[in-house]
Amino acid sequence: MSTEQSRSARQALPAPGALLLCRAEPDSVAPVARLLREDMLLAPAGEGWSVLVPEGRPWQDGGEPVDRVLSGWALALAVGAPWPALALWWDAERAGYSLASGFRRPVGYEWLANGTPVGVDEAMHTFAGRLGLDPVLDVQSLDELTRPDPASDARSRLRGLLAVLQRAGVDLPDGLAPGDSADLLCAAAREWPHTRTAQGAHRPEGDRTHPHGTQGDGPGPRPPWAGGPWGGMLALVQIAAGLPLTAWGLHRRSGGWTAAGALLLAHGALGLACAPVRPLD
Repeated sequence: MSTEQSRSARQALPAPGALLLCRAEPDSVAPVARLLREDMLLAPAGEGWSVLVPEGRPWQDGGEPVDRVLSGWALALAVGAPWPALALWWDAERAGYSLASGFRRPVGYEWLANGTPVGVDEAMHTFAGRLGLDPVLDVQSLDELTRPDPASDARSRLRGLLAVLQRAGVDLPDGLAPGDSADLLCAAAREWPHTRTAQGAHRPEGDRTHPHGTQGDGPGPRPPWAGGPWGGMLALVQIAAGLPLTAWGLHRRSGGWTAAGALLLAHGALGLACAPVRPLD
């Protein structure tokens, strides 16, 4: 292939893109997503699900791979939260997912651009178990995605994954198609009537009462796990985990993992602030 042909082939390759799915309503996801300090659009994605559409600047401006960024974000959204977070990502060479749930090790799977599976089959079973999918029908469908299929490219593999998730309630807004660039995804998300920005998400107009009885235009509702009898202990655990993770991310110059560590620290600080103070005897 000539140099000109090679350049044209690279230009024709799809731009990286990603979606983040959280198994929670947008009002619960919004205060956590704001702590990522990234421009994202937030919308409902079916009963009990939300979708975050990032603009993609970390992998467009910084050159960091989209899968590394999204894995860190998914971990940051899910750690210490009562819901799992699923990152779907793709670039010119690969596509895949990363599922984060609490403090457990994330699980993921990848396909090459032509649809060739390169993940570990057991990851699909772990994925199904953590999301509570049907151990027979859904697992059988997921197993199909781990087998060679010359007719399926990476984009169709992700569509197959979403088809399984539809049985668990996922219903993406129109236009959010795996394989599209971040620009196209954001443009489609802006057309959805219930979309809002994650950074500026507020409760509906006229409902200015926060869940804990305060009024006004504050930063929004606190995460549902903040406070409570175990809030202080969880906050300390989050801070202890966030410090080395942030240091590791900075050392590796990984924006995704640095964001995950920083969000852990923010969770912990917020948890300590919300923890009940016991009077001294």
